[in-house]
Amino acid sequence: MWGFESLLPCQNFWAAGLADESKREHGLMAEALKVKDEGLRGGGGGGGAAITAGLAKFGEQPRRLRQFLHEVRVEMKQVNWPSRDDVISTTIVVTVTVAFFGAYFFMTDSVLGKAISWLIDYAKKH
Repeated sequence: MWGFESLLPCQNFWAAGLADESKREHGLMAEALKVKDEGLRGGGGGGGAAITAGLAKFGEQPRRLRQFLHEVRVEMKQVNWPSRDDVISTTIVVTVTVAFFGAYFFMTDSVLGKAISWLIDYAKKH
């Protein structure tokens, strides 16, 4: 199997022999959401007025919001959060790197600016 872990849900776990419990649950959840989504889109077209359909869709919003927040909570439990030490060390590395390149580009800009200024003054005199 190749790629990052985030690419794995796009691949066939069962064919690759990687059907552990969490991946099986993910596949089942995706299939259930697909079936639910097809049911919401495909059913109930009995020729009712557009207003009735709009009100039904509007009345469905609180349930969809609760479902969305539930799914967010489930996904957030699966996030692999970095430790405090990891965050501190990477912050220090980024800060030092930005300071180094800031100083480097400041020096390079200053030297090149002086060189171009000298060339312009030299060209004006001759």
